[in-house]
Amino acid sequence: MNQNLRLEKIPTQIFNTSEQASIAVAQEIASAIKAKEAEGKPCVIGLATGSSPTRVYAELVSLVKSGKLSFKNVHTFNLDEYYPMNPDSLQSYVRFMFEHLFDHIDIPKSQIHIPDGTLAKAEVPNFCLDYEKQIDALGGIDLQVLGIGRTGHIGFNEPGSPMNSITRMITLDEVTRVDAASDFFGEENVPQRAITMGVGTILKAKRLLLMAWGEGKSSIIQKAVEGPITEKIPSTFIQNHPNATVFLDEASSAELTRIKTPWLLETCDWSDRRLVRKAVVWLCQKVQKPILKLTNKDYAEHGMSDLVTEFGPAYQINIDIFNKLQHTITGWPGGKPNADDTHRPERATPFPKKVVIFSPHPDDDVISMGGTFIRLADQGHDVHVAYQTSGNIAVFDEDAIRFADFARDYNEMMGMSKQEAESVFQRILKSIKDKKPGQIDTAEVQAIKGLIRRGEAKAGCRYVGIPEANIHFQDLPFYETGTVKKKPIGPEDVAITIDLLQSIKPHQIYAAGDLSDPHGTHRVCLTAVFEAVEKLKNEAWMKDCYVWLYRGAWQEWDIDQIEMAVPLSPDELFRKRRAVFKHQSQKDSAMFPGADKREFWQRAEDRNRETADRYKKLGLADYEAMEAFVRYHF
Repeated sequence: MNQNLRLEKIPTQIFNTSEQASIAVAQEIASAIKAKEAEGKPCVIGLATGSSPTRVYAELVSLVKSGKLSFKNVHTFNLDEYYPMNPDSLQSYVRFMFEHLFDHIDIPKSQIHIPDGTLAKAEVPNFCLDYEKQIDALGGIDLQVLGIGRTGHIGFNEPGSPMNSITRMITLDEVTRVDAASDFFGEENVPQRAITMGVGTILKAKRLLLMAWGEGKSSIIQKAVEGPITEKIPSTFIQNHPNATVFLDEASSAELTRIKTPWLLETCDWSDRRLVRKAVVWLCQKVQKPILKLTNKDYAEHGMSDLVTEFGPAYQINIDIFNKLQHTITGWPGGKPNADDTHRPERATPFPKKVVIFSPHPDDDVISMGGTFIRLADQGHDVHVAYQTSGNIAVFDEDAIRFADFARDYNEMMGMSKQEAESVFQRILKSIKDKKPGQIDTAEVQAIKGLIRRGEAKAGCRYVGIPEANIHFQDLPFYETGTVKKKPIGPEDVAITIDLLQSIKPHQIYAAGDLSDPHGTHRVCLTAVFEAVEKLKNEAWMKDCYVWLYRGAWQEWDIDQIEMAVPLSPDELFRKRRAVFKHQSQKDSAMFPGADKREFWQRAEDRNRETADRYKKLGLADYEAMEAFVRYHF
C-alpha cells in the first residue's frame, strides 16, 4: 500500500469534481451490466436515492438513450423508503427513482424493486423477508450504490445498527430527520420511520460503491474511511468488505489525512507555497502557539523537519507566512485609493469601483458579507446586488396569510369592494389551509411569498444605502419549481447572468462559494456565475475584474485559504445585524434552519468572531470580527 494511503481502510478515489466522480461511478455500473449481459445472466444492482447519485443516473440515462447501454437484463433493488409514504408524494423514493432513472431507460417494470411505504404496519415484516428472498433468488446483489448520511448511515441504517442486520423497519435518527426537513417543508412533516435494507444485506453485495460530495460530508467520510469500526457509525462496517471503493470529490475528501495533513504521511513537495501556509497554520493550532513563536523543534516533532531543512530556519518560515496572512487583512475591500497596493488583496484603482454582489437567496448578501457590503457602500463604490432566486419556498404560510390580510384591508381602503377584497383573501386562505404537508403552493401563494422576500431585500439594501436602481431580482428559472427540488442549471439561467454583468461591467464580483450541499441552490447559483464569467473572460472589462467568493451561515473558509479578510468593528457588526433583521420572514425561526438551531444572524456573528479569534491566535491583530473571501481565478 502507498504510504500516503496507509490510514485509509477502504480504497478511496478522489476526483476534482462530483461530476467527474459521478461519471466514473456510472461507467463502472455500465461495465458491470455489460459483463453480465455478455454472460447471458441478469445483473442485480442496489440503488440509492438522495442528491449524491442524481448525476450518476443522468449519465446512465445518456448511455441508454445513445444506444450504448441497455437495462433489459438488470434487476434493481432500492435501499430504502420513508414509512408511511405514498409513491406519488414529492418526497417518495419511488417517485425519485422514476423521475431520475426508470422513466428514461428500457428496464422492465417487473424488474424494479423498491420498499413499499404504503403497507399496513403488520405487513412490513413479511414484506422485508420477501425482499431478502427476492435478492437471494437472483444470486445476490452484484453491485451496490451507496450514499452516506451525516450520522454515517448507509441506507437508513442509523447509529446502533448491527453488522448482521437485514431489511427491516427502523426509526430515523433526529439528525437524519433534520437533514430531510427541507424536502418535507419542515421537520414536523418528516416521517418518523423508514424501511431499509440492513447492513448485513448491503455487505453481502459483491461490489460496493460509496459516493460523497461536498464539504458537509468531509468529517463523516474521514471517520468512515480512517476511523475504527463501530456500530455508532454504520458506514465503518464497509471496511470489512473485500471489494468496496469510496468515490469523493475534492471537497468531501478535505478531512482525509492525505489531504489535510499529508506531511504526517510522507515527504511533501514544499515548492507549493499554499501547502507551506496550510502546514504552518495547522502547526500553530496543534501546538497552540502564534506563528512567530514556532521553533525548529515544533516543526520536527510534527513531521515537517524537511520543510525547515529546505526553507528554514523556523523563524524565516514564520516571518514569511506571518506576512502573507497579514497582507490578507484589509479595511478597504474595494481597494484603498492613493495607496501602495503591492501587498493588498485588492487594487487601488479604479476608484470607485463598480461592484456586483450575487446573493443566491434574498438574505445571503447581508448574512454572509453584510459588513463588507456596508463598507463598500460607505466607501463610495457603485454597489449592485443581484438576488438570484425568489426564495419563496422559505416563507411560512402564516406570513403569507398575514400579508394577504394586509392586502385585503389595503385594497378595501383604496376603493375595492369589500366583497371582492374578501373573496381574494378567502381564496388565498383556503388554498393554504387545504394544502397537504409537502404539497406545492398555488402560483398565487408562491407570488405572495416571493414578494415578501423581495420587499425584505429592498429594505436591507435601503438600510445599507444603495439606490433601488442597483437592486436586481433575477428569478433564475431553475429555482421556480415551487418545491425544494430544483431543475438543473440551464442556458437561460446563464444568459440572465451574462446580461446583467454585461450591462454593469463590474470591477468586482462577489458570489456565494458555500458548497456544503453540492446540489443545493448555492451550488447552482455559483455554477451560473462561473459559466457566465467563463463566457465573458475575453471581454476587455472582464480582464480587469476580480471575482471574490464568500461563504454562508454554515461554515467559513479555513485560514490557510483566505485571501481577503475584512475586519469589522463592534459598531459595524451591529449594523450588519440590523441589515439581517430586515429579513423578517427569516427571523426567529427559518423554514430550513438545518441542524443548527441558532438564528442566522447569530450564526453569522459567531462565525465572524471565530475567524477574528483564529487570526488573533496566530499572532495577528485582535479584531471584533472578520468576513473572509477567496479569490476565484478564471
